[in-house]
Amino acid sequence: MWDATKLYINGEWVSPLGGSIAEVINPADLSVSGHVALASEADADRAIAAARAAFDDWSCTSVKERLDYLKAIHAALIARNDEIADAITAAMGAPMGLSRGAQAPSGPQHFGEVIRVLENYAFEYAMGTTLIRREAIGVCTLITPWNWPMNQIANKVAPAIAAGCTMVLKPSELAPFDAVILAQIIDEVGLPKGVFNLVHGDGPGIGNALTSHADVDMVSFTGSTRAGIAISTNAARTIKRVALELGGKSANIILPDADLAVAIPRGVRGCMGNSGQSCNAPTRMLVPRDLYPEVAKLAVETAQQLSVGMPSGNADLGPIANQNQYRRVVSLIEQAIEENCELLIGGPDCPDDLKPGLFVCPTIFGNVTPDKTIANEEVFGPVLAIMPYDDVEQAIRIANDTPYGLSGYVWSADLDAARAVAARLRTGMVHLNGASLDAAAPFGGYKMSGNGREWGVFGMEEYLEIKSVYGGAA
Repeated sequence: MWDATKLYINGEWVSPLGGSIAEVINPADLSVSGHVALASEADADRAIAAARAAFDDWSCTSVKERLDYLKAIHAALIARNDEIADAITAAMGAPMGLSRGAQAPSGPQHFGEVIRVLENYAFEYAMGTTLIRREAIGVCTLITPWNWPMNQIANKVAPAIAAGCTMVLKPSELAPFDAVILAQIIDEVGLPKGVFNLVHGDGPGIGNALTSHADVDMVSFTGSTRAGIAISTNAARTIKRVALELGGKSANIILPDADLAVAIPRGVRGCMGNSGQSCNAPTRMLVPRDLYPEVAKLAVETAQQLSVGMPSGNADLGPIANQNQYRRVVSLIEQAIEENCELLIGGPDCPDDLKPGLFVCPTIFGNVTPDKTIANEEVFGPVLAIMPYDDVEQAIRIANDTPYGLSGYVWSADLDAARAVAARLRTGMVHLNGASLDAAAPFGGYKMSGNGREWGVFGMEEYLEIKSVYGGAA
């Protein structure tokens, strides 16, 4: 049984001052995988106080000192990879292959990239006679989601440490166990007291305290657009910096000359990975109208090859991570059917042999038009909408016709043509011909997909203020 009922504050494991204890449910079979504290505002206040008290000394540490701590954490994350993977699977149901091969390794991946950045970063430089300095922004509240828990934790905690900030981490109460392991590692490597603090809880219990407190200088949040708006409102009262990585409804534009035998299976698998629970998933596949029949056939064939099953096996897709998300996914599938979208494969029903788990089979709707709910709402499940277009101009209009702007995808045999389309997409990222994510490149979006960037040097600079020292370089 996993345990997240203690908080880590000022270098000590402590019991909450208030609040309650909640069960963490394994979505694969609805068993109880462990327990988590739902702490109170008083707990948030004391964690923030610890971070504030530690900031002056920590922000003055040398780059070498911070590198030594980061390298020690990095090594420990690698050593405990399988334990972290087990913790993630127990909480949110990712198949073990995904947890051990991608979910857990994303932690050391981000720590490793931040180490590389910090080893070569100039915190001050001359601009004429002016000295430009970059300094730690201060105390940071870090709030992370349940879909890629260690990934989101690491790409906030690592750059905050590197920048010289102190922090309070609140992981999702639905997937808290890997954060406990990270806190254990941080305690073992001897990071100074108060630099890193871990509090468990939900938005109603501690969200306001963590995002509006006068002693917090920055909030970094990954999650829903709705929650991002509320956090921005809270933070505005004290003019905090707010970095947001929110929802997405990314378009995958298949240009007429694309190799369909490669592009379509890659697009389907990209949408369905992690059971569709990735903010940057290519959930709208835009295809030339005359190629639609061939595309639909290839898409269905790919979906038929994807297995759905218990996380402990070799399934491609595990369950939806929690009850609320499961209900949302099923509801949106049912709504698409009611709106007469063409159901090519899948649907709202869970296979009988997987009940009572929260499983949804790969689902594809075809001939979807831009007015349909499934073309506009972020489903966050294994659901793909195939949308025909008449010409490239229309494809670009459809792709941009969304309040979101996180990612995009373009497939073409002509790289210049793909680049030209990418230049017109109002998104923070674009993948050409299946190119992978780059841990050194900025991750983030336009419009209601958020603001600010994570990963690499761009992510670290979110945690830095800029100071001009006039005459300092004379």
